[in-house]
Amino acid sequence: MESDDPMQPGALARPGVKPWHFVLVFGIVSLLADMVYEGARSIIGPYLATLGASATVVGVVAGGGEFVGYSLRVVSGYAVQRTGRYWTWTILGYALTVLSVPLIGVTSLMAPALLLYGTERLGKAVRSPAKDTLLSHASAQTGRGSAFGVHQALDQTGAVLGPLLLAALLSWRAGDYRLAFGSLAVPGVAVLVVLGWLRRRVPDPAAYETGTVEQSDVVAGAPASRPLPRLFWQYVAAVGILSCGVASFPLLAFHAQTRHLLSDAQVPLLFAVAMAVDGLSGLVMGRVYDRRGPLTLLAVPVAAGVSVLALTDRVWLIWVGVAVWGVVNGVLDSTVKAVVTELVPSASRAVAFGWLAFVRGAALLVAGGLLGFSYDRSSDLAIAVVLIANAIALVALFLVLRTMRVDRAHDSAG
Repeated sequence: MESDDPMQPGALARPGVKPWHFVLVFGIVSLLADMVYEGARSIIGPYLATLGASATVVGVVAGGGEFVGYSLRVVSGYAVQRTGRYWTWTILGYALTVLSVPLIGVTSLMAPALLLYGTERLGKAVRSPAKDTLLSHASAQTGRGSAFGVHQALDQTGAVLGPLLLAALLSWRAGDYRLAFGSLAVPGVAVLVVLGWLRRRVPDPAAYETGTVEQSDVVAGAPASRPLPRLFWQYVAAVGILSCGVASFPLLAFHAQTRHLLSDAQVPLLFAVAMAVDGLSGLVMGRVYDRRGPLTLLAVPVAAGVSVLALTDRVWLIWVGVAVWGVVNGVLDSTVKAVVTELVPSASRAVAFGWLAFVRGAALLVAGGLLGFSYDRSSDLAIAVVLIANAIALVALFLVLRTMRVDRAHDSAG
């Protein structure tokens, strides 16, 4: 980990807060940041529609944004591991996000809006491998699934508050997207303040993993000592197939608004509901994962298939479908990462998280374009694509997780 001087093996600075407190404060950082970027995501689809975008454009933009946010993490993962500056990359990534989002509403042209949205996604790519690695160290003492689950719950609390704030503003001043995006500057500033405080109190989170052989590998300039395990790559491939069957919220919002099923103010409210379910599902599934093991993840492709209800023309089914969509994303953003901490040693986790994100990003890019293209022809065709992708994902994920369980049993017997 990074400190004022290059860290030496066995000379980790003692953390200034307890492991659970570190998880909770880091969760507050994510809560504030999610108010910013999930608030923006809740209205970017309708905002682009006001600029003349089609469903295909919205789908490609959503998928492209996710691709930037996920795929570039493999680059930042290698850079983080090479430099050892976990905190620097984390802070830089958050700064890119909270500075770009408030500017989206300033322009009335599509190209600058897309550029700024891409910059926000770039910020997520820059920080995520470093942030996940910092959190993984504390999770060694709190429980892998529980730490990521609690972090996700706090993260999604912000994802609820941000859209609710924008729903209130757009109810007060309908169509005023400049005010909506600009209001997100306030939680953005708070992100950097809290993050700076945590950095000073816990300069070397690797110290949480005391007594492990792996912690001495986490030093500036240390390359990966071992290749990533084969089972990890199989797991990543299964998650990629699953991600191909998850529709983006901008496309779901586009469907609801262009068919006049929801108003401008109701769209961010719908997103807030999804994010509330997202946070709760991450918290619950994290606890279940620690008690029952990785096979609990088989519920995800099943839920993703059910989420196609959001592409129907009944308002109440849209609300149900988006809520289930929230369950899917809650687990994908939390418990899925817990599996990586079991498959990969800490010295290689930044790169592993980066590759997991890259595959997810590529899959979401494919899903964005394919589902947007399918939807422009027929919503039924888009629904069929989602169901087929998740049926394949269910089989692939089962095969990988079953192997992981067998390996666990073998190691325990040995």
